[in-house]
Amino acid sequence: MPVLRALLALLFAFALLAQQRRAVVKVVPAKPVTRTTAEEAAARTLLNSMTFRDRVAQLIIGTANGDVYGTESEDAKKYRHWVKDLHIGGLIVINEIEFGSARNANPYAMAVFLNQMQRLSRLPLLIGSDFERAASMRVTGGTQFPHSMAFGATGDVSASQYEGLITAREARALGVHWVFAPVADVNNNPMNPVINIRAYGEDPDQVSAHVTAFIEGAHQDPAAKVLVTAKHFPGHGDTDIDSHIGLPRLTIPRNRMDATELKPFRAAIAGGVDAIMTAHMAVPELDDSGVPATVSPKVLTDLLRNELRFKNLIVTDAMNMQGLTEMFNPGEASVRSLLAGADVLLMPPDPDASIRAVMAAVEQGRLPRQRINESALRVLTAKASLGLNRRRLVDLDDIADTLASPAAADRAQQIADRAVTLLRNEGDVLPLAPSSEPCLVLINSLRISQQGQRLVRDFRRKATRGQVMLVDTTMPLHALQATMEGKTCSTIVAASFAAITANTAEVNRFLTELTEGPTPVILATFNDPYMGANFPKAAAYLTPFSSAPSAEVAAAKALFGEIEISGHTPVSIPQVAPLGAGIVVAHRAQLAGR
Repeated sequence: MPVLRALLALLFAFALLAQQRRAVVKVVPAKPVTRTTAEEAAARTLLNSMTFRDRVAQLIIGTANGDVYGTESEDAKKYRHWVKDLHIGGLIVINEIEFGSARNANPYAMAVFLNQMQRLSRLPLLIGSDFERAASMRVTGGTQFPHSMAFGATGDVSASQYEGLITAREARALGVHWVFAPVADVNNNPMNPVINIRAYGEDPDQVSAHVTAFIEGAHQDPAAKVLVTAKHFPGHGDTDIDSHIGLPRLTIPRNRMDATELKPFRAAIAGGVDAIMTAHMAVPELDDSGVPATVSPKVLTDLLRNELRFKNLIVTDAMNMQGLTEMFNPGEASVRSLLAGADVLLMPPDPDASIRAVMAAVEQGRLPRQRINESALRVLTAKASLGLNRRRLVDLDDIADTLASPAAADRAQQIADRAVTLLRNEGDVLPLAPSSEPCLVLINSLRISQQGQRLVRDFRRKATRGQVMLVDTTMPLHALQATMEGKTCSTIVAASFAAITANTAEVNRFLTELTEGPTPVILATFNDPYMGANFPKAAAYLTPFSSAPSAEVAAAKALFGEIEISGHTPVSIPQVAPLGAGIVVAHRAQLAGR
């Protein structure tokens, strides 16, 4: 009977909530997701009806690829176990790595899979994804926004607000409710291998403005409510180790941290951000024990909860990253994260082991039951605020209209066009003349890659007398040199999509030889805008601050004078350009009219 009364109370609370929402349906506030008294009451009633073990399970977000699986496949059995047996709180959809390059999910397969999981789950699942560039980051067919640093290059915060709006709409159309964006890191370290162009820039005020705008945009449409996440706390920008493969250290004094790293997070909190993601990195100034911030009470509770007064969800970064796993096994990492103040454990390698470890820690008195109850209540309240109690499934017929919006595609391309930045142009080598015979040398980190294919297609269409050579960072110097033998080029465009983590020693020697030769070289960098410092003799240096397809299109337009080049670098590039630099070049029609 007590359980029945609790369930009846829950239904009454949800009915009251629905009635209140219908009464205000015409109001369209541009405000963050709010937690009403009815939502909190409904969540508390539900919490009281749950077993303690299920409360623990609600703190787990498992990993999924967004594919449709046969019912007897091992993947299907795994997901059924997590959702139907363990009662985990949700899933994060990521794309897997196939042949060394990212393979995005099919939007319809992803939506079908998520609907299947929602039907299996007793409670609505909270679905998240890293939509840093809207759905196109993980799903084919989404709006092709460029990386965040491109937004910084435009200097237009309204563009970030628009991206937030489209991101929310695309997410909800696919069945995603929790967006792990925006990136609030201040990228002031040119050797940063994991943040780089994912950040808006190096100026904390500029980053704060874009972060706040993205949050505002994502909260703008009441019909597309999502949770948004500022990451990676307390700031991953001034590091030179990828936390996926090691433990970075942020070794700066607290006053610098307050003036730089923490500024965007303070702005995000003031802007109503729904969640903050922790970083797997040591911060000696805050915690001299050497443990990652994810498992540090001094970082999550003392600083984030108590000092910055953040009241919403704290989520860990992926718990399968070596920045965490090198120090703790999955169960211990889960316990320590919750003890530190995290609410949600993202992508634990073994959800069963995490739940067992947490339950054991509670039974031993090491982890207070109240700590679990607080986090479970935050998760359940977030689900209620998103309306998942009323509708958890998505309509497949709505996906195409949302993902294939011509207006959104046009706006995304305009943003990418305005982001292209020219930092050197000796002899006015840019723009290229229509009658010229340029050569394009496309450089990738992997032999098989989709990056640069749109650039190649557009280059061939615009330069009918041009030539294209494809190389990668695995090739020895003699093979790289052989690609240019017998080639006659009026100009060489060296377009690099190589990642900052790639072994580029041989490619760098090859490019140095090219830039020191008689033919002018235009260096165009897409994934690493800082590499221009390695080639001081390049005649021109161009970067769109993104490797997204829209950035490839924009770069091709800029090379041939079809758009005005107007971007200004949001980061200082040592030996190349200070913060804010940018050479403005009119498009060819304007030049002809002078």
